[in-house]
Amino acid sequence: MTKTHTAKPRTHRRATALVLATAATALALPAAAHASSPSSPALDWAPCGIARQECATLVVPLDYSRPHGPTVRLAVSRIRAEGESRGTLAVIPGGPGSSGVQRLGSKGPALMAATGGRYDLVSFDPRGVGGSTTASCELPEADRRLATLRSWPGAGGDIAENVARSRRTAEACGTNGGATLASFTTANEVRDLDRFRTALGTGKLSVWATSYGTYVAAVYAQLHPERTARVVLDSSGDPDPARVERGWLANMARGAEDRFPDFAAWAADPARGAERLAERPAQVRTRVLALAAQLDAHPRATTTPDLPLTGGMLLQALQTALYDDAAFPQFAALVRAADDTAGEPLVLPAALAQPMSQQDAAITIGVICNDVDWPGSVADHARAVAKDRARHPLTGGMPVNITPCSYWKDEPAEPPTRITDEGPSNILMVQNLRDPATPYTDALRMRAALGRKARLVSVNSGGHGSYLGAGNACGNEAVTRFLVTGERPARDVTCD
Repeated sequence: MTKTHTAKPRTHRRATALVLATAATALALPAAAHASSPSSPALDWAPCGIARQECATLVVPLDYSRPHGPTVRLAVSRIRAEGESRGTLAVIPGGPGSSGVQRLGSKGPALMAATGGRYDLVSFDPRGVGGSTTASCELPEADRRLATLRSWPGAGGDIAENVARSRRTAEACGTNGGATLASFTTANEVRDLDRFRTALGTGKLSVWATSYGTYVAAVYAQLHPERTARVVLDSSGDPDPARVERGWLANMARGAEDRFPDFAAWAADPARGAERLAERPAQVRTRVLALAAQLDAHPRATTTPDLPLTGGMLLQALQTALYDDAAFPQFAALVRAADDTAGEPLVLPAALAQPMSQQDAAITIGVICNDVDWPGSVADHARAVAKDRARHPLTGGMPVNITPCSYWKDEPAEPPTRITDEGPSNILMVQNLRDPATPYTDALRMRAALGRKARLVSVNSGGHGSYLGAGNACGNEAVTRFLVTGERPARDVTCD
């Protein structure tokens, strides 16, 4: 039975009408906050990473309202165009918490080949990530695992442990994160992106943004339409300014339902041989859910000390596997091993067994809690979990469960930006129809918000991330054509 426990409510700083009225100017910077002139040698480039990749450090204000106050350092990177550059293309990573420098290293060669070497490709590690200034909440190891940072309910949907962990995590972040952690916001990433543009000496940026990065790019285009050239939003979330990250998390339940049939069909295919989990796809679902319930009642020992496999951890492993078909075999192997009750202790996938670093845990929590108000009622969360578990058992109530954000010490410093159809019509969206993290319904909401500014290429594929990732030639060609020529489809299209 869930323990009665009431969180301190988060007070909304402004009425909804004021949020929407002020959103368009929320990120405007005072003139004194801008970087030195583009002609100044602001970036000292040096070789790094893959061949032809270069890295540098960009110093930006910790707080843009205090442009001459404390600063943070951003790790920035580029790959110069092959020949004369025809523009600058920024690669904006997802997350929150993904490295732009690493993404440029991994995707840069393919992107350079696709676009014929026309662009200077650039990216950066957002504050809190990788080589940039980071923060730490000084969390214990047990609270830095993916399956505990995400609030998976216990047996029967009990959330008492989630409540206790959320409270202590928020308190630790409030005590140890300081002003640096408080600065981890979408608003500041947008400001940092514009400071980077200035330091590069370019008047406009083209953009390829993925996942959470699509929201960063959409906000940038909303606030700085005159500074955007060609914008690609790959795997978009719902930009609803009243919810943003709260909505993204809640909608993962729909994403898992959309995507699971791909795994079920794979796992029931006779071609799988020993990897096959059932004779029919419907039986795969039944087997996975039954195993999750069994593991919640009787967790299985693993080779990781003091970390048994629970039902919530199994479902977290499923969520990870749904991102990419290549991960299906590993999850199927875990299901088979966990079903073998006479077997040896289980070997957990690394994503479950290894805790996040202090820095990664802080950025994963920080942005989502800093960006928007989160509800605090434990009773309301318990009811929401029970309802969501019944409706979407594959995610077990996790997407609507309580998080550290309900106990966050500081409230958002500024309202989220409202995405509208104002500005140039220079955005191309690309979206897989069966995306477990940013479901297609979310992309349709982004598409509706952008209105006349955008076109949508819907790709009949599963997994998270479409361009240069889903293997769909039609979708890839549409994005490449837009980046190279500026030509978009005349209307929204679907690629089979």
